[in-house]
Amino acid sequence: QVQLVESGGGLVQAGGSLRLSCAASGLTFKDYAMNWFRQAPGEERERVAVISWSGVNTYYADSVKGRFTISRDNAKNTLYLLMNDLKPEDTAGYYCAASTNVYSLSMDYWGKGTLVTVSS
Repeated sequence: QVQLVESGGGLVQAGGSLRLSCAASGLTFKDYAMNWFRQAPGEERERVAVISWSGVNTYYADSVKGRFTISRDNAKNTLYLLMNDLKPEDTAGYYCAASTNVYSLSMDYWGKGTLVTVSS
């Protein structure tokens, strides 16, 4: 049974930082590209970052480029998202997802999310 479990969310002031983690089990982690999505109430889901299985290739949404960093530790089966210079508009539920590759539009597995709230 595949599980993706996010952690690290919380309340932070604007300009602050958070690091999200996504612990994976039940799948061969290194075989998957990994993604971070976010969704705010009333908004569409947005993919904010994706990383290839090796960690060599990363891609970011324009809205977070230069502020967020995606990384992974295949030995620990864990995905990370370091979020710096947070803004109130970053407030959302953040979800990790596994996909076949970085170009995949559909995800194979999803986590249940962790909430990030940025106060102004």
